[in-house]
Amino acid sequence: MKGFNTRAIHVGSEPDPVTGSVNPPVYLTSTYAQDAVGVIRFSDYARGDNPTRAALEACLADLEEARYGVAFASGLAGEDALLRTLAPGDHVIMGADAYGGTYRLLTRVFGAWGVSVSTVDLGDADALEGAFTDSTKMLWVETPSNPMLTVVSIDALATHAHSHGALLVVDNTFATPYLQRPLTLGADVVVHSTTKYVGGHSDVIGGFVATNNDEVASQLKFHQYAIGAVPGPLDCYLLLRGLKTLGVRMERHCDNARAIAAFLVNHDAVEDVYFPGLAGHPGHEVARTQMSDFGGMVSFTVRGGVDMARKVCESTTVFTLAESLGGVESLIELPSVMTHLSTAGSTLEPPANLVRLSVGIEDHDDLLEDLANALAI
Repeated sequence: MKGFNTRAIHVGSEPDPVTGSVNPPVYLTSTYAQDAVGVIRFSDYARGDNPTRAALEACLADLEEARYGVAFASGLAGEDALLRTLAPGDHVIMGADAYGGTYRLLTRVFGAWGVSVSTVDLGDADALEGAFTDSTKMLWVETPSNPMLTVVSIDALATHAHSHGALLVVDNTFATPYLQRPLTLGADVVVHSTTKYVGGHSDVIGGFVATNNDEVASQLKFHQYAIGAVPGPLDCYLLLRGLKTLGVRMERHCDNARAIAAFLVNHDAVEDVYFPGLAGHPGHEVARTQMSDFGGMVSFTVRGGVDMARKVCESTTVFTLAESLGGVESLIELPSVMTHLSTAGSTLEPPANLVRLSVGIEDHDDLLEDLANALAI
């Protein structure tokens, strides 16, 4: 197998055999000519398949070391398609520290359909084991998690899930396949918001699900076609282009995040810092084992409560106050009233004074100066 960066650049992007173009074409078509009635060359309709989308699916599946990859119009669309493999009465376990949108989808959409959800500290083996029921079909994990940067052992969770006949689903958005490949560690399914690091430039929305499970792949492909939450060809082109620089961008994201975490640990205005690269982080040793680096996300709590945390978020000039993450530009947000507002009152609600940073690829001295000024208010 060739190296990650080589595959990211070349898989799905072979030079066009007719023109020699080194970039795959953007196929702006809704339908395809048939050679005769029912004699189809590539697809009958673009909701079913598109060559640009197929190139993206081939590349990202390869990077995740998956046999199958299915692209969607957003990360939540991909999660929705996967959760539709469940049935009323089924049960899902998820970590008590997860993205608010996933929690909202499970509780308010699939909950109304009859799917039940339990949240649990995935680092507590006894609590996790006690959460399984005869109806449990999925164990859903983010590692590192959003926004607390919790890291848990994928291998250990796979053992738990499989002993109960459940699938282990890993949201790999924060780590990306450059830093972590969950399928090689025992996971059954990987989900991504490709809006984030895969795209990398805050200019596209997308989602992706990868698996080596034949049955799950067949269901995903059917849902992609039957429900129709497919990405457009230009979106797929932008995501494929983003993959080509994913490795080099993640190196810079990780380096900058490491420097910022070290700065925050020693700042008097900061209570706690959540970053897997810190030796004192509870998941540090697990992260060292299953990740090649510690990622570009850093969270921290601010002394002075939510009002001070809000002021910090509103005082940066290099960090942009905005939701989302994973772009080349650095972002800052207050999860409790922004990305995780839907978890209010639940076990997933983050601390009110928690600030989340998506550390970009700017010069780290500028980022450190910006945070120092904001924390000095």
